[in-house]
Amino acid sequence: METKMNDIILIPTDFTEVCDNAVKHGAETAKFLNYKICLLHVVDKDTKNYLKKENLTDGIIVEKLGLISNEVNSTYGIEVTSISREGNIFETIADVAKEIGANFIVMGTHGKVGMQKITGSFALKVITSSEVPVVVVQKRPFENAYNDIVLPITSEAGPWEKTQWAAAIAKQFNSTIHILKIKDDEGINKALEIITRHFIENGVKYVEKTAEKGSNFTKTVIDYAVTINSGLIMIMTSKTGALTSFILGTYDEDLIFNTPQIPVMCINPRDENWKKIVSY
Repeated sequence: METKMNDIILIPTDFTEVCDNAVKHGAETAKFLNYKICLLHVVDKDTKNYLKKENLTDGIIVEKLGLISNEVNSTYGIEVTSISREGNIFETIADVAKEIGANFIVMGTHGKVGMQKITGSFALKVITSSEVPVVVVQKRPFENAYNDIVLPITSEAGPWEKTQWAAAIAKQFNSTIHILKIKDDEGINKALEIITRHFIENGVKYVEKTAEKGSNFTKTVIDYAVTINSGLIMIMTSKTGALTSFILGTYDEDLIFNTPQIPVMCINPRDENWKKIVSY
């Protein structure tokens, strides 16, 4: 069954500072793309424990979402809706994204503060449960839009989906794509041919760079992103047996939780219907 995409960015929030930053990041992105945003709070056991401890009712969640929605609408002039849904963050975020036809998710990740502790392995589970891309942000403000996007290439596998997403984002933001490949390799070079041909055909600006032999590729990617003041790094997860089962390795985790706090878009492999997510 095809999932209809409705030009919506889904933003989960537990009302902490880093989630507030995710809301700002998502709102800025939505304004550029002429999208709507949907705020989501998942009422899970952590929320219930917090409400009980603070002697509050769940009405406070709806009230908080309403206040944020009004502020975002007033500040950015974009359409905002909100959902409070009982469930757990590992399943409900992905379910709501599919239900509303979200094009992608913007998610804040932080330390063990606030109600839901979207950090470390928790955040990774949310990312790998989603059929749509997830942009992970920390506390770094939304800067330079996505003027410069780093696209690491580590293998010949799965370049097409990442290429389509990179091209779509680049065209919307007039970005330059910085292709950074791990090494000179026949398979990787073939993948690079596919990527660059598509960029040329679609008028996407790009540059190519190869990591130094023997260097730590994760560190190379992050250092390069810092050097060019990149606004986004794009990575792709690996697919396990089932289409909806994805994995992230240590390399991915180190990039997602990078110290300079550069936002990272994580793309999970999809079936043919994934193409409906992006449009130029």
